[in-house]
Amino acid sequence: MERRDFLKSATAATAAIATKASAAAATPAPTTRPQSPDMIYRQLGTTGETVSAIGMGGFHLGKQKDPAESIKLIHAGVDKGITFLDNCWDYNDGISEVRMGQALKSSGYRQKVFLMSKMDGRTADAYNKQLEESLGRLQTDVIDLVQFHEIIRMEDPDRIFAAGGAIEAAVAARQAGKIRYIGFTGHKDPAVHLRMLETAQRHNFHFDTVQMPINVMDAHFRSFTHEVMPVAIKQGIGVLAMKTFGDHFILDSKTVQPMEALHYGFTQPVSVLITGIDNQQVLDQALEAARTFKPMSQAEVQSLLARTKEAASQGKYELFKTSAHFDGTAQNPKWLGETTTA
Repeated sequence: MERRDFLKSATAATAAIATKASAAAATPAPTTRPQSPDMIYRQLGTTGETVSAIGMGGFHLGKQKDPAESIKLIHAGVDKGITFLDNCWDYNDGISEVRMGQALKSSGYRQKVFLMSKMDGRTADAYNKQLEESLGRLQTDVIDLVQFHEIIRMEDPDRIFAAGGAIEAAVAARQAGKIRYIGFTGHKDPAVHLRMLETAQRHNFHFDTVQMPINVMDAHFRSFTHEVMPVAIKQGIGVLAMKTFGDHFILDSKTVQPMEALHYGFTQPVSVLITGIDNQQVLDQALEAARTFKPMSQAEVQSLLARTKEAASQGKYELFKTSAHFDGTAQNPKWLGETTTA
């Protein structure tokens, strides 16, 4: 073996050992937050954390023309019992995090919520840079959960778990108290999620959460519900549901009503259903879905899935699976921290 090959192998081995040792670090102590009798609360995987079954999606909270509207929506949701807030380093060029930070700064709101954000960086350097920016925008010293964003390529797990990869930065950030839990997200193909979970296991790393599409059409096409969710639950990983409405496209199919779609999502064994909320009417709809929720029977679920089967069969209304419409890192590969194209 040539010296440079030996050094490369030694570096990779050292990084792997460090990751394994760090993965065994002490579990953070769960935090208690106020609860509302009209909200559903669930355990977040095996973290010991209790969170609201509704998560306020951060992307939509950066779309209001007046920042005060965004802040008002966040306060209204938290006041009604929502404790799980979603965000991402790249949402609306950082505006979503800035506004959420402004909302949480006032009247003790930060202590009332479980705060999540996501990083696009696949390298340790890119991850660290993005994390510091997110901490600043969110005006907090610690983010409760940080997830690797848009794991949508088969090579993404290799990039993250490579020597100098983002996993090293995430573990170090957890040890430093900047983040408390680590997860990942993706919306493209169950095979990519499964490869991420397999790669983590090979490195003796346990994810706290995994975010994926769970909706009334997913069962019929590249199904995360059938292929990934059972694996995650078996491993004690908290499942975060997203794409309940597929933006608006699933509702455009005219096969399901919003309340049905939300109740279907709540019926699944997920910890949180993250939904986009951009105005008071949509917030009220989500709150009403939680207030009126009763688990659907198997017959009711099958009836609903039968209704959506034909429309869902080719992924026409799940554009996040079949197009680049939702792939921010494909359109902006520099976010990954690499010079190669996505």
